[in-house]
Amino acid sequence: MSVSVAAPKLASYVQGRRNVASGGFVGVPSAIDGHVVALVSSDGLDSGAMLRYGRRVGGANLRKLTFQRRAMLLRELGGYLQTRKAELYEVSFDTGATRRDHFFDVDGGIGTLFSFASKGRRELPDERFAVDGALEKLSKKATFAGRHVMLPRHGVAVQINAYNFPVWGMLEKFAPAFLAGMPVVVKPATATSYVTAAAFEMMIDSGLLPEGAIQLLIGRTGDLLDHLEGQDVVSFTGSLETSLLLRNHRAISEKAVRFIAERDSLNAAILGPDAAPGTPEFDLFIKEVVGEITSKAGQKCTAIRRALVPRAFYDAAAAALRERLAGVVVGDPRLDTVTMGALVSIEQRQAVRANAAQLATEGRIIFGSLDEVALVGADAAKGAFFSPLLLACDRPRTATKVHSLEAFGPVSTLMPYDGLDDAIELTRRGEGSLVASMYTHEAHIAAELVEGIGPFHGRIVLIDRDCAAESTGHGSPLPPLIHGGPGRAGGSEEMGGMRGVFHYMQRVALEGSPNRLTSLTHVWTRGASELETKQHPFRRTFDELQLGETIRTEARTITVEDIERFAEFTGDTFYAHMDEDAAKANPFFPGRVAHGYLVLSFAAGLFVDPAPGPVLANYGLENLRFTRPVVPGDSIAVRLTVKSKAPRTPDYGEVRWDVEISNQNGEAVAAYDLLTMNAVTNPTAAKRP
Repeated sequence: MSVSVAAPKLASYVQGRRNVASGGFVGVPSAIDGHVVALVSSDGLDSGAMLRYGRRVGGANLRKLTFQRRAMLLRELGGYLQTRKAELYEVSFDTGATRRDHFFDVDGGIGTLFSFASKGRRELPDERFAVDGALEKLSKKATFAGRHVMLPRHGVAVQINAYNFPVWGMLEKFAPAFLAGMPVVVKPATATSYVTAAAFEMMIDSGLLPEGAIQLLIGRTGDLLDHLEGQDVVSFTGSLETSLLLRNHRAISEKAVRFIAERDSLNAAILGPDAAPGTPEFDLFIKEVVGEITSKAGQKCTAIRRALVPRAFYDAAAAALRERLAGVVVGDPRLDTVTMGALVSIEQRQAVRANAAQLATEGRIIFGSLDEVALVGADAAKGAFFSPLLLACDRPRTATKVHSLEAFGPVSTLMPYDGLDDAIELTRRGEGSLVASMYTHEAHIAAELVEGIGPFHGRIVLIDRDCAAESTGHGSPLPPLIHGGPGRAGGSEEMGGMRGVFHYMQRVALEGSPNRLTSLTHVWTRGASELETKQHPFRRTFDELQLGETIRTEARTITVEDIERFAEFTGDTFYAHMDEDAAKANPFFPGRVAHGYLVLSFAAGLFVDPAPGPVLANYGLENLRFTRPVVPGDSIAVRLTVKSKAPRTPDYGEVRWDVEISNQNGEAVAAYDLLTMNAVTNPTAAKRP
């Protein structure tokens, strides 16, 4: 390959500074015309020093921040990248990506930052650890208990990414690791590393990331894996062969390094037997299959590789797919008229052609060509262009290659099935994939397919006329759900919400007294000490309240008249509240009982302080359980305790109260968590116009 002297040398980012390799540069060609876009090398880089710096500096800096602070930084970083995404679009054209493809990669990556930021702010505390699950009583008198917490691992997340999503691939792995408090070393695929490097430079230029939070290794991996330690995590996206080499690396196996891989995936799309030609679901299926063939020139780990249709619709589906594919325009992705660009490189085109030729031995090509493609604004001799290719496999039950070989390009195989059992069996032959989609408007068909193929897939998209307008489709990287699956696809969870975050953390069981667990987790638990104050806790601001502050109310007796007035006022005349004999026949009640919501309403009347004060709003209640019936003549009293606090804005925060309602015998009749929004000591909200 000819190396242009004008091509820039990409810099790694090591130990807080940009680092250009000492030599050994290779050129990265444009997918459009073959000119050298950038020069890359990792010669002279000290991989061990990168990891040590990440653990020592990056990890320490991130662990000083709470989840809430890290989430805010992710949101601010997403906002900064949003202002510069047009620059990334321009850089990305040389990868062969069209303007539509930029949305999936650039906008998808930025959207992932916003998604994790939002989930972090909603679901994680303003702490450096997270409580996971409920308290477990470990002794008869509840003086010894257990609780799980999640703590960030004291290692580095080494993230080895594929070439097809140079921005999103980096950000979808970076976001959960950063939110978890774990520093990252990014190793992008060489073929599109110049796009990753551009996005990375913007992240550093933002000035938002703590020192050591992220490093970039451009070029070969070298001896990076040799320096791994037991607290490190390796996340990989790429081929099956490479993932096996990494997984079997001595450092990973001997030191039990967490390893997760997202690899070859023969994703399927299934047209339901109810979705005949002319139905909305049939049209959606055709549109989605063609979209997945052509988007990113088929270079998506979630692309549809196998399209399954009822045998009765086989010819109609083939005709509809051919007609729609005929409208695809291949060429220079910078042109607005072009709808599919190039593969990432000449080498990738050769690999796709070879694999497609193998698939064609079990079927026939019904659209496109292995050797020719009509282009707009591009030279086939210089670029890595390839025709959209649709194959038909008439006998998928006797075929093997269509269920085991992936042509990672604009290639898909159409195949017929005979009944849902056959569709399920054919789908399963892919040995698991990242995503499957089904197109049906019949609930029983969807249920049977989900039960049949669910264990083999990381995500199932159910598309019909009711959700199509807002559905993100079969292969979108945007939903904040699990992006990964079992079997052949490995098990990546980078889009797994809190599961993805917790992958970079350690679950630890803490066992001790309720007081000790309260002091460690900052969540008051029953059995721990209560703080009784002279001032009603509703008169105290968010920052004044302390965990364990408790009010115990006077008792109130509930009468038959109370029950009947409540029933008349609300319209709730359920027989258990109104008919003594019918209620006695119920196995849960001794006779007429008070409404559960009457009990809650009377409880609120017992503990609420009515005057204006720091409590701004009742935000709701959670985990409500009615544990014992309340009958006429019973008296109820309430214990209200500050359970936890979480800031929401500079003006107010959320207070979670542990509420227990007891009868005259001290027996709990109801329990729940009450949520209120409380003002801080010096709120500014009242001053705003």
